[in-house]
Order: sequence, then structure tokens, then C-alpha cells
Amino acid sequence: MTATKIVELVISDDNQELAIDAISLVTSPAIENNFVFFGKEKNNLTFAKVDEEKRMLISPALIPNKQIFRHDPNTDSDYYVYFSKQTVQKASELYLKHNNHHKATYQHQDRVSGVLTVESWIKEGDSDKSKLYGYDLPNGTWFVKMKIENDELWQKIKEGELKGLSIEGYFTNKFEQMNNKQPTQEQILSAFNELVREGKITTMSKAKRIELGLTDDVEKLTQQAKALIPDLTRDIEGIKTSEKNVVIGNKLLDKQESIVENADKKERELFRALESAQDKLTTAKREFTGTKRNLENNKKNIEFYNKRLDKTKSQASKVKSSLANKLSELEKAAKDLGVKIPTGDASKILNKLISLL
Repeated sequence: MTATKIVELVISDDNQELAIDAISLVTSPAIENNFVFFGKEKNNLTFAKVDEEKRMLISPALIPNKQIFRHDPNTDSDYYVYFSKQTVQKASELYLKHNNHHKATYQHQDRVSGVLTVESWIKEGDSDKSKLYGYDLPNGTWFVKMKIENDELWQKIKEGELKGLSIEGYFTNKFEQMNNKQPTQEQILSAFNELVREGKITTMSKAKRIELGLTDDVEKLTQQAKALIPDLTRDIEGIKTSEKNVVIGNKLLDKQESIVENADKKERELFRALESAQDKLTTAKREFTGTKRNLENNKKNIEFYNKRLDKTKSQASKVKSSLANKLSELEKAAKDLGVKIPTGDASKILNKLISLL
């Protein structure tokens, strides 16, 4: 099944009061943009503010020139509808003018209470506050902020069951509305009689000549139109094919964008891991160099102390031998004399030298 046409919807002059009768909370919004709610949970939402008590949600209600898919069961045909910026602006104004800001439904079926539109605005430029809530939609988009005091609906919003808003109202096909404004046969006859009364058409023969001339003109224009039909058909089919390709391309682009984002995230993670590893490597090399340098210095110190120790030991050994001999001679002399001569520190120092050597 393929789309056969694109239809602009406008607000009928006869139904302005019901242009936007209510706003419905739905699982699959026609405008294909999920709302944003203020709460602690973050289930499939583009933005969330930790303020459970406010129970607020932000969402686009209408997006200008966005094509919305529809199916006509009467003709078994698919088509797209859209709203111009002017229609979106007018709809937002009539919604408030006729006090419909307190009207809401669930899945376009049951009227629900505890849902109130507390803000309504049209995006007019790049500095619009809708960007604070994660939206990047075209100028002319109608946004609403709704307060949800209905516990059951708020739970469905937090759980991700309800994902967006969908308008309920009465619109008409712009082309059909223009056709409805074509003059009737009575109006044409009245205008013709007026021309006769004003003398612009004086006789029936002249009228017949005018009619025959018009017939020739119609025939020529018919042939011109017939010649244009193949070109029109070709271009219409080309548009349909291109529109299909745009839909397919958008889906593919979204998928590829997700892949790019994941790859970019992975690249950043790997880069951070590499930086950490490089820092650790630099630290390890610095510590290794320091330890190696200290080890070499300690080896040199050992060699230096060993050499100096050998020299000191040699001197101490000579002193020890001399001191031992002198102490032995002193003890022998004291024995011969029959006296006791105290050796004092000499014996202690000798014993210390013996223990060190």
C-alpha cells in the first residue's frame, strides 16, 4: 500500500470552537515526538528533571509542515496530512480562547480528569526554551506544559506506557474547502442575467457566439492539459518514490547515527583508558629509573666502605697486636714486682678490636 497524496488540513470557519477540542495522552503520538516529563524516573525519555512533586510534562502538540501518515478505509488508500504554520498558530489560539485547556483524553477514548495545560507557546526562534527540554523542532511548533494530578496516568507516564500527545479536533481538507467555495449554477445564472441587464450581453445570438468561443477555448485547453498529464504523472510518481526513499533514508540515518554515537562513546572510553595506561607507564618508568640509580649508588657505597674497611682493619690489626704485646709485658712486669697494675680501658678496647676483626 502506498501513499497517494499529501493533504493540507485547515480550520473550518464553521468549527473554530472545536478546532482543538482536547489533547490526548497516547502510546504512539501522530507527530512522532515523545513528550518530556518532570520526575525522578527516566524511562525512554529525552529529558527528566528531578522534581517528582510538580508532575509536569512538556511536549509538542503540533509541528508545522510535518507530514503525518493516515489511511482512508473508505477508499483503501494511504495519504499524508500536514498543518501550516498559520494553522498551528490559529489552533493554539483557539484552544485557549474556547477554554479547552482543561480537556484531556486517554488514547483518544475516555475523557480523563486531573490533566491541565498550564503553559502554551509557539517556538519563534533558536533561543526558545523548548531547547532546555531537549527538543530541536522547527520554528512555529506549538508546545504545551501539562500538570498531571491523575495518579493512574502519572504512573503510566513514568513507566513509559504513555509516550506523547495527540490532538483531537475538527479540520478540513484545504482543497475540498476551496472547491466547496465554487459558485453554484444558480449563482452563475444570476451573474449571467446581471450581465444581460447591464447590456454587456445584448442578444442570445451573441451569447451563443460567446458560448461557442468558450467551447473552442475549452477544447484547446483540454488538449494542452492532456499533453501535460504524462509529465504530471511522472513527477507525482517521482515524488512518491522520493518520499519513500526519504522515509527509508531517515530510518537508516537514525540507525547509522546510533552506531556512530556508540562508536564515538567507545572511542572516548578507549582513549581515556590509553591515557590512564600511559600515565601509569610514565610513573613506572620514573620509579624504575630511581630505584636503579639508588641501587647503583648503594653498590658503589659498599665498594667504597669495603676498601676503607680493609685499610682500617689492617691498621687496627697492627694496633691490636702491639697493644696485646704491651699488655702482656705489663702484666708480666707487675707479677715480677708483686704488684697489681690496673689496665683500665686498654683491655676493653683490645677486646672490642678483637670482636670487630
